[in-house]
Amino acid sequence: MTVQSEPESTPRELRALSPRAEASVRGLTTLADALGRHPLAQGAVITRPHPLLVMVRRGTASVLLCPASVWDSGRELITPYADRIAAYETRLILLGRPGDPDLAQALNLGLAAIVAAEPSAPEVAVALHQAFELMEVKARSESRGKWLNRYRYELGELIEIARALTTEREIGKLLGLILEKSRFVTGSDAGSMYVVEGSDHDISKNLLRFKTSQNDSVQFDSREFTMPISPRSMAGWAALEKKSIRIDDVYDMPKDSPFGFDRSFDQKVGYRTKSMLCTPLITKEGEVIGVLQLINKKREASNKLLSPEDVERLVVPFDDRSEQLMQTLASQAGIALENAMLYDEIRSIFEGFVRASVDAIEQRDPTTSGHSRRVAELTVGLAHAVERTDTGPYKDVIWKREDINEIEYASLLHDFGKIGVREHVLIKAKKLYPHELELLKQRFDFVRRSIEVDLLSRKLAVVERGGQPEELAGLDHELRERLAELDGALATVNHANEPTVLAAGDFKKIEELAKQTFATLEGGQAPLLTAEEVKSLSVMRGSLTAEEFDEIRSHVTHTYRFLSKIPWGKTFARVAIIAGAHHERLNGTGYPNRLRAEEIPLQSKIMTISDIFDALTASDRPYKRAVPVDKALHILELEVKDGHVDPELVRIFRDAKVWEQIMGALY
Repeated sequence: MTVQSEPESTPRELRALSPRAEASVRGLTTLADALGRHPLAQGAVITRPHPLLVMVRRGTASVLLCPASVWDSGRELITPYADRIAAYETRLILLGRPGDPDLAQALNLGLAAIVAAEPSAPEVAVALHQAFELMEVKARSESRGKWLNRYRYELGELIEIARALTTEREIGKLLGLILEKSRFVTGSDAGSMYVVEGSDHDISKNLLRFKTSQNDSVQFDSREFTMPISPRSMAGWAALEKKSIRIDDVYDMPKDSPFGFDRSFDQKVGYRTKSMLCTPLITKEGEVIGVLQLINKKREASNKLLSPEDVERLVVPFDDRSEQLMQTLASQAGIALENAMLYDEIRSIFEGFVRASVDAIEQRDPTTSGHSRRVAELTVGLAHAVERTDTGPYKDVIWKREDINEIEYASLLHDFGKIGVREHVLIKAKKLYPHELELLKQRFDFVRRSIEVDLLSRKLAVVERGGQPEELAGLDHELRERLAELDGALATVNHANEPTVLAAGDFKKIEELAKQTFATLEGGQAPLLTAEEVKSLSVMRGSLTAEEFDEIRSHVTHTYRFLSKIPWGKTFARVAIIAGAHHERLNGTGYPNRLRAEEIPLQSKIMTISDIFDALTASDRPYKRAVPVDKALHILELEVKDGHVDPELVRIFRDAKVWEQIMGALY
């Protein structure tokens, strides 16, 4: 035990002591000397903060010895130690029994033992030993309690982090979440995330891409960049070695470290990087897919590091517990990131399939090239506009991200069933197919030649029998009239062949032509127009006959049948239903199932408006001109009056000017 000299008392203090107190002082001095020689008190330090007090210290714990008279009438001497007593860092031993019989209060105020008024050194040494044991047990108990509370807190955080990591699928957000949670559990001021790029089995041939960073103390713009995976950087070393690395001060690297630290970032943004922890993110197969880098562990998470002095005062090295937490979190994060990457890869493959399907549709029907993509963009735009509205029947509509993706996929594939429609019907631009028109023209050419041959034969007969010139002139006039009549008939056919609205007069002309015949080579008679040609040329609107129109309309049924065979999963389970209802009408006159308003999905109602609008305004249709936007909107209003489309959705479409937001100058 080390005995330190007691502070000198002033003459006034000494004179103020009563004879009894002076005896107590002498007794305390003798006791302190005796304790200094006792084996049980080895390693302790004895001081005299007051003539009537003896303090025995062991580590951070201390025991005060004082006469019982101090407890009875001089308790102010103990007041300076009240906080330590309350914190169970100081206990009291009274020499002699106090006059106050309420020992329960004394126990609450730190009393550890009562010994004789003039105790022996061994008696006091035993009491001291018991007091220190009591404080040590209490400290261990509190330490275990704090550790247990910390463990429970960290376990709870790790569970919450695991839950958050497993629910986030978007890689950018997931990386930010991993970094945020890692900084939170370790008390880090800043950090960065790197992702491995490349598919080479030799990781050193791949690259590390800097993806994101966070910093509580300074604001700065960060951009993505790549760097080689080499031991010259801490992140590269962690990726290559598949191990965590801790540096207490990156400005004072160990001499044997293969890597260094580039201070240019600190100099640029006015920051001081000190302690650092790098941990690789490893998949369950043992493949490194990223590196998590934490910077400047702080004593208190709320502190800001605004100057080098703040860093020196507030930043501490990352400890073993921080590394253990990071390794635990890195295992979770590695699996979550791998799953997100696989999910993103599957989604990319899936979207590639969807867009390849759209390309296949448009290859079969070049006349509607771009239609599916435009309808998808318009539909998604209108869906967002519906979500923004705060009045009307759709004011409570809220879409999840997956809902929007489902709408987009259904819109892109709404014409997928066209692959089940015969190609020549699908691309039929005019009422007669090209080969039909070619055969008709050849027939007219044959009739022309027949007329010419007939008139030439008759002229030859006139010449052989010596006929008059007037007779020959009459035959020439007849030839011109018949050929002009034939040319007029062909012009009528060409006019009727266009996919425009057929006037009543044109329809009558076609009927008259159908009654005309010509002489065949076999000597019989054949109609100038076949029954199928008359049927096609008599179509009142567009280019399709009723049977062909039904075949085109069947693409919706094909769409539903084909799409329903694709395993969309729960997330996109309604794609086939949404796409298969885009030609239904609110009044039940649509196709293929004649659904009424309450039976049609909202997504399909939205798509219907987009489909009609694009069909009217598209400039890539060879058989019709694009309709101006104002006229297209007017036609949509007419569709509303006819009970075909939703009036509220048309209003939202018009007010939000969805075509401008989505397609810009295309419309």
